[in-house]
Amino acid sequence: MNNDYKTNIKVDHGFEIDELRPITTYTESVQNAKCADYHAHPRAQIILCNSGIMKVETENNIWIVNPSQSVWIASNEKHQVYFPNNVEVISAFIDKSKLNKLPKNSFAFDTSGFIKSLLTKIISFSNPDRLTSPQERIFEVLLDELSGIKPCSTFLPTSHNERIKRVTDALMNDYSSKHTIEYYAEKSCVSPRTLSRLFVKELGMSFGDWKMRLKLIEAIKQLGEKRMIKDVAYDLGYENASSFIAIFKKHFGKTPTNYIIE
Repeated sequence: MNNDYKTNIKVDHGFEIDELRPITTYTESVQNAKCADYHAHPRAQIILCNSGIMKVETENNIWIVNPSQSVWIASNEKHQVYFPNNVEVISAFIDKSKLNKLPKNSFAFDTSGFIKSLLTKIISFSNPDRLTSPQERIFEVLLDELSGIKPCSTFLPTSHNERIKRVTDALMNDYSSKHTIEYYAEKSCVSPRTLSRLFVKELGMSFGDWKMRLKLIEAIKQLGEKRMIKDVAYDLGYENASSFIAIFKKHFGKTPTNYIIE
């Protein structure tokens, strides 16, 4: 998932504390960009892209999402956001005073057309010092919609456990790896059984499931970069495009092509 990020973005809206200005927005078209630093802010954040693919990292998870999805970043959650290639980014920051009924944890979710329409309307307000009564009503509808959002599966759990991190770092540096858990257990100086237990305990899934999730998340990134499906399949270690497409559809419920264009 490495890239040459040439532009650093610094946006201060998330640090504002003002319950009379409960939501502020930010939009920009960027290329090969990332946030200036790993950071956290008191305001919760919704971040999505109208076009392109973005990667969001927190201390415990990585999400790579397409334009049909958003990431909810909880208040004071440390995070970094990457925008490989060309991305039209949309972000909204919600004051802590309005977070009582909203999610307490960060996650990616499927963006409904209604939520996207509400955000588009709120962006048109141009961050006024105070919302008018009609604007407040639209904002309250957005809060109501956000209270019901549910996590989707496009995430990759991470861990600071040294033995786990040694294995996951190795896998992220070799997406096409066909090595078994026995190989990585030997490299980590633990038994395969111990490593298997550590994966379930630290990451909530088996070694095989995590490795599969890694490949699929990387696939989303490469597909978002307009790479051919057969080339993505080869890079990820699949024997042919058909087997890759079948596994992708089984996991996400749609083919790679449909996933990207939605």
